[in-house]
Amino acid sequence: MFIVINGGGKVASFLANTLLESGHTIALIEKRQVVAEKLASELPKHPLIILGDGCDVSFQEDAGVGHADVFAAVTGDDDDNLVSCQLAKTAFGVPRCVARVNNPKNQHIFNALGIEAISSTSIIARMIEEETAIGDMRTLANLRKGNMAVVEIELPTDRCRVCDKKVRDLNLPVDCVLFAIVRGEDVITVHGETTLQAGDVIVAFTGVEHEANLKRALTGE
Repeated sequence: MFIVINGGGKVASFLANTLLESGHTIALIEKRQVVAEKLASELPKHPLIILGDGCDVSFQEDAGVGHADVFAAVTGDDDDNLVSCQLAKTAFGVPRCVARVNNPKNQHIFNALGIEAISSTSIIARMIEEETAIGDMRTLANLRKGNMAVVEIELPTDRCRVCDKKVRDLNLPVDCVLFAIVRGEDVITVHGETTLQAGDVIVAFTGVEHEANLKRALTGE
């Protein structure tokens, strides 16, 4: 897929790294020159980085939004995320727009406009209040009317079938992407060369229908 990301902070950098490692093509729009230069020096595969305002149609055009499969707005400003997503939808007809929502009170506005809104605050609250579990797998959030989910799977400490294997060598179900590992006190970004260890807590993005298959692939259960 081709994904355009509006924003260049930590969230955008993490997202870009994850998508690039998964084989997707990306472009980023960032209006701060220092941040844009940092992204250019740190991101693998040298993606297209546009220095400009993602709320401006000309900069979206430069980034190739017109042929994007997904537009993701992940700045720290809800207004910018809303406007840039609306522009991508109306001016360029992007089929799927996803936005980071910093204030959960704004989430219903995004949803009402057909933008998939993701609030980390809401996800944490749901984990606390409505946690669902299947064995050692927890569903942290359901996205896009329940078709996709963010899940957490704990690897067994004994007889671990995937431990000491690299992520790129795993036989994962379709539409499943591992993007973070919680290992002790550390949170690790997953790359193809990342090696799994016993007791790792894997955070993954998967189609809901593949959740059980993903758990089976990682734990054998």
